[in-house]
Amino acid sequence: MKALDRKLLRDLRLMWSQAITIALVVASGVAGFIATFSAYDGLSWSREVYYTESRFADVFASLKRAPRALEHQLAALPGAAHVETSISEVVQIDIPNVSDPVIGRLIGIDPQQLPQLNRLHLREGRMITARRDRTLEVLVSEGFAIARQLKPGDKIRALINGKREELQIVGIALSPEFVFAGMGGSPDLRGFGVFWLDRKALAAAYNMEGAFNQVAVRLAPGASEGQVIDALDQLLAPYGGARAYGRDEQMSDKLLSSEIKEQRVFGTVLPSIFLAVAAFLLNVVLSRQIATQREQIAALKALGYDNGSIALHYLKLVLLIVTLGMLLGLGLGAWLGHGFMGLYADVFRFPEMRYRVRVDLVLAAAGLTLLAALGATWQAISATVHLAPAEAMRPPAPGRYRPTFIEAWGLREWFSPAARMVMRTMQRRPLRTLLTIAGIAASMAIVISGTFWRDTMDMLLHTQFRLVLRGDVIVSLVEATPARVTYEMARLPHVTAVEGVRSVSARLVHGQHHWRGSVQGRSAQPELQRIVDTELHTHAPPPDGLLLTDRLAEKLHIRPGQTVRVELLEGRRQVLELPVTGTVQEMMGMGAYIERRSLNRLLQEGDLVNSAALLVEPGHEAALLERLKSLPRVVAAFSKGVMLRNIEEITARNVLVFSGILTVFASIIAVGVVYNHARIALAERAWELASLRVLGFTRGEVSSFLLGELALEILLAIPLGLTAGYWLAAGIVQLIKTDEFFFPLVIHPSTYAYAAVTVVVAGLASALIVRRRIDRLDLVGVLKTRE
Repeated sequence: MKALDRKLLRDLRLMWSQAITIALVVASGVAGFIATFSAYDGLSWSREVYYTESRFADVFASLKRAPRALEHQLAALPGAAHVETSISEVVQIDIPNVSDPVIGRLIGIDPQQLPQLNRLHLREGRMITARRDRTLEVLVSEGFAIARQLKPGDKIRALINGKREELQIVGIALSPEFVFAGMGGSPDLRGFGVFWLDRKALAAAYNMEGAFNQVAVRLAPGASEGQVIDALDQLLAPYGGARAYGRDEQMSDKLLSSEIKEQRVFGTVLPSIFLAVAAFLLNVVLSRQIATQREQIAALKALGYDNGSIALHYLKLVLLIVTLGMLLGLGLGAWLGHGFMGLYADVFRFPEMRYRVRVDLVLAAAGLTLLAALGATWQAISATVHLAPAEAMRPPAPGRYRPTFIEAWGLREWFSPAARMVMRTMQRRPLRTLLTIAGIAASMAIVISGTFWRDTMDMLLHTQFRLVLRGDVIVSLVEATPARVTYEMARLPHVTAVEGVRSVSARLVHGQHHWRGSVQGRSAQPELQRIVDTELHTHAPPPDGLLLTDRLAEKLHIRPGQTVRVELLEGRRQVLELPVTGTVQEMMGMGAYIERRSLNRLLQEGDLVNSAALLVEPGHEAALLERLKSLPRVVAAFSKGVMLRNIEEITARNVLVFSGILTVFASIIAVGVVYNHARIALAERAWELASLRVLGFTRGEVSSFLLGELALEILLAIPLGLTAGYWLAAGIVQLIKTDEFFFPLVIHPSTYAYAAVTVVVAGLASALIVRRRIDRLDLVGVLKTRE
C-alpha cells in the first residue's frame, strides 16, 4: 500500500464521525432524489402503459339523450379514429350493515361486445352476462370493493330511477377512466363506487332503449383535439350535450397528472437543496481540514510528491466519503420509492404499479453528487497544494487583532474576558463565521420545509370542513327543483337548518382562454356553504356579476372589472356577458360564484335549487341519511364526517408520511452542519486551547471559548433560518400549485420551535462531544505540532 493511501486511511479513522455525518447528508440528498423521481417515473410509466393497453380515450362528452343512429355520424367525425357510446347514471347504493351514504356510478356495457375504448381489466371473478330473471349482475371497481370488503357473490341494492334493484357482484374490475375514483376531486374509496352492468337492463330502467348519454373518442394520429371537440359539440348540442373535453379535464387523469407534477417538483427542489448543503459541508470540512495539515503537505512535497499526487490524495478522501453517501442514498431511495408507490396504490388503481429505478436516474444522481462534491472541494485542494514547501512549513500568519465592536462602543465592561475572546475570534474571521451561520440557517430552513406540511394539512382540513362546509349533510337532487323543497327538508327529523344551492354547468370564455365547470348560485349570505379565502375571510356572492377564484381568473387572464362570456351548457343554453366583480383565493378547486336568485333570474327561471346543505342535530346524522334514501328526488347524500374521514385516511396520511421522511432527512442535515463545524473548530484551535490550559485556565474555561463561539453562531443563525424556512416553504407551495389545490402556507410556532430545537439539540450534542475531546486533549502532543 502506498504511503499516501495509508495516510488516507489514517485521516479517515481520525475524522470518522465527520465523514459519517457528511455521508449521511449526501445520502439524504441522493435518497430524496431517487425516491421522488423513481416514484414520479413509476406513476408516469404505469399510466402510459395502462392507457395504451386499455386504449384510453382522448375526448369525452356527456349529454341528456341521443339516438344510437347518431353513432354513424360520430364515427365519421374528421380526426376521430374510434368512437364508442354508453349509458351512465349516478345512483344511491345500499350495502348490508353499512349506514354511511354510498354513491354509485352505473355504466352500461354489452356483455357480448365489450368496449374497445377504456377497456375493462378483470381482477377477480368473471364477466357479467345478460340479465336473467330478477338478477342484475355487476362488476365493481377494485378500490371500492377493497374498502367495503366486497367480493364476487355478494349482493347489494341500488336505487335505480326510483326503484330499488338487487345487484349481484360477479367480478372486480379496473378502468382507465377511474384510476382515481372519487367525487369532488378527493379520493373516496368508501363512499363512491363504479359498477358495470348489462347496457340493455340499464337502458330499460331509464327509458334509454336505443339511446346513449356518454361518448368517448380516440383521436387519429395527428388529429387536432380542439377541432374534434368543436365538431362533437356541434353534433351533440341538439341532444343536450355539455361541452366535450379532453384528457386534461377528465377528473381521474387530471388528479393523477397533478400528483405526478408534485412528485417532479419534490424530486427537483428538495434534493437539490440537500446536495447543495452537502457540497457546502464538504467545502468547509475539507478546506479547513487541509488547512490543519499544511505542515504535512509541506513534508510530502519535501519528500518529492508533486502537486498532482497530493491533489489526488485529497480527491480520494472526498470520493470515499461521497461514495459511501451515494451507496446509502441509492439503497434508501429505492426502498422509499417503492414505499411511495405502495401509498399511491391506495389512491390510484392500476392493474400493475410498475416501479423501477432506471439506470439513467442512478447515473444522474451519481453525476450530480460527484459534480457538487468535486466542485465544492477542488478550489480548497488546489489552493493548498500549490503552496511552496517553505511557506507551507510555516504556521499560518497570525490574524490582525484590533478592538472589537464592543470595545469600540465602550461596552467592554459588560462582557467577561471569555465572551470578548469569542467575539474577537469571530470578528477576526468574518467570512468563516458568516459561512457557518449560513450553513446552520440553511439546515433550519430545510427542517421547516419538511415539517410545515402538517400545519398546512391541518389548516386545509379545518378550513374546508369547519369554515367552508358548515352543514353536516350535502344533498344532491335529481334535477333543479323549486326552492320550496328546502322547507320540506327543514321539516325532516333532526334537521335544524337548510341552505339551497343552484349549480349550472357552463363554459367561461375570455378572449382565447376558456374553462369548463359550473357557475354556483349561493345564498346572499351563505352560512352552511360559505366562500372562505386562505386568510379565513368570508365573501358574499355578488348579485350582479361573478366572483372568481384567483386561479380561475389567472387561467382566463381576466381581472375584476372585465367581462366574461358565460356559455351555459344546460337548459336553453343561453350565452351571458357578466362582469367579474372580484377574485378570492380558495384552497380547493376553481369556482365562479353568484347570488342564487340572480342566477335563476338570468336563466329566466323560477327560484330553483339542485343541492342543499343540511345542519343536523348531533348524534342523528345516520338516521337522517337513512331517511334521505327513501326520498325519490334525492340522487345522492354526502356526509361531511365520512368525507373528512376518507381524506384523513388516504390523502392526509400520505402527506404526513412524506412530511415525516423529509423531516428526518432535514434533521440529519442540521446535525451534520452543526457537528462538523464544532469538530473542525476544535481541530483548528487545538494549539490555542492547549496553550490556555498550560497557562492555567480550567477545562471549563477553555471549553467556553470554543463552545461559546458555536452557541453565538447558532443564536445568530436561528432568526435567519426561520426567515429562510418561511420563504423556502412559500416557494415550494407556489411550485406545486394546481388548478384543483392550493395548499395554504401555514407554519405554526411549534414548527419554528421544532426547527430551532433541532439545531440547538445538535449543538448541545456536538458541545458534549467537543468538551469530552477537550478534556482528553494531549497538551504535550498538541503543542509539539507547532515546534
